Amino acid sequence: MERDDRLAQRFEENRPHLRAVAYRMLGSTGEADDAVQEAWLRLSRADAGAIDNLGGCLTTVVARVSLDMMRKRTSLREQPLDADAPEPAAGADDPEQEALLADSVGLAMLVVLDTMGPAERLAFVLHDMFAVPFDDIASILERSPAATRQLASRGRRRVQGRPAVPEDELGRRRDVVDAYLAAARDGDFDALVAVLDPDVVLRADRSILAPGQAREQRGAAAVARQALARRAQFAEPALIDGSPGLLLAPFGRLRLVLRFTVAHGRIAEIDVVGDPERLQALDLAVLGDRPVSR
Repeated sequence: MERDDRLAQRFEENRPHLRAVAYRMLGSTGEADDAVQEAWLRLSRADAGAIDNLGGCLTTVVARVSLDMMRKRTSLREQPLDADAPEPAAGADDPEQEALLADSVGLAMLVVLDTMGPAERLAFVLHDMFAVPFDDIASILERSPAATRQLASRGRRRVQGRPAVPEDELGRRRDVVDAYLAAARDGDFDALVAVLDPDVVLRADRSILAPGQAREQRGAAAVARQALARRAQFAEPALIDGSPGLLLAPFGRLRLVLRFTVAHGRIAEIDVVGDPERLQALDLAVLGDRPVSR
């Protein structure tokens, strides 16, 4: 009994780290908690006394469990539309905890991670986010260390993206996008108008419009009012097809993308993308203060 208590205590000491690993691989608090619980069940059935590095062992177990869950998820997505697939359980995720975790990782990062395949995501997350050696990751993926290194590198390129403009122009456009987002979050109508071209045009996908709502808005005042009507709580700057824009991704689930055309230091056009097919075709990357590199 005393042995079980010590083992449970050691596991609880590792739980925050294990949950962080699982969440970055799965993007869901409910699934992350399931993966951590499965790791505990496997540990309780193993000879824990023979494990020298319990933290490293548990990280490996959680990674294997998460990989299996990602592969199963991918398999279900590839089934025909009329195939019987279980729906996620209602209330499986705690919205408050989901929001806190999503904020700690970054909405744009979660969205980009979701574009990766299971092996690529695992290699990038374990190595670039948690400094797990490639030899250890290779054993999980059952691939060579060289192949595992390539997977992580490919994931890194997705995260970094490819800017379509020179660095100085990228910075100027980022400043404009940041000013727009700050004004929208603050509900500052005058600041929004100031960052918009007087003849700005906003166009939105029909699939996201209410019945009878105009697809196009013209003029700084009209577009500013439209921006204030949308909640900017879940908006975050991102690299959209190589240029700064905004994505709206509640808890890391991509819903909308705002593409901006900037001219003379102001926003001249806004393209609001919400159609799933158009969203899938976009090249999305993280737009951070410093590039992700290893």
